[in-house]
Amino acid sequence: MRFGLTFALAVGLGAQAANAHPHIFIDSGVEVIFDGQGQVTALRISWAYDDFYSLLAIEDRGLDPDGDGRLTSEAQASLSGFDMGWDADYDGDLHVQNQGAAVAMGRPEDVTARYKDGIITSTHLRKLATPVRPGPEGLAVQIYDPGYYTAYTIAFDAVLTNAPAGCEAKVYAPDLSEADEKLQAVLQEYQASQSVEADFPAVGANYADEVRITCPAR
Repeated sequence: MRFGLTFALAVGLGAQAANAHPHIFIDSGVEVIFDGQGQVTALRISWAYDDFYSLLAIEDRGLDPDGDGRLTSEAQASLSGFDMGWDADYDGDLHVQNQGAAVAMGRPEDVTARYKDGIITSTHLRKLATPVRPGPEGLAVQIYDPGYYTAYTIAFDAVLTNAPAGCEAKVYAPDLSEADEKLQAVLQEYQASQSVEADFPAVGANYADEVRITCPAR
């Protein structure tokens, strides 16, 4: 998980603002699912929440009344889908592009969640509206919250399921120094009377990892 933003805010706005964003930290994973024709048909996304948010979510739902950190099988089952109550216009913070064009994604399916070692990890499947065949230029996958309330890190190697021979996935990290500089420039435009917390700039994309899936030309 990254903390470059904290430094940037601390310099520009003081300690109080430094604690403003992000609020939630999520380690993400991406599974890329291919069909028999070598096209990507779906992405399975995993979210591993930070230990503080995980604890709050468990306590709010009363799933661990004795506080021993272990859930009953019934409590584990009830956790599934806890984070899937999406608004109609929420995109799941998933941003996919093929040849520079946005790829439309379906709503979440096949949801799971588990609580282990103090961490909630959930998964969900997102089908592509139209399957795409990654070429040498790659299919780009990013997970980010534009307003940076939630900070995502792609913390695991991408998994390619049923991929044709020669396909590969690489994770590219952003330039955090550059992202901090851009954030500082935006924050300098705020007036003392403005609430950064209530109107945080849309800088999430600057801090986003990218998974790029490439396959040999056919």
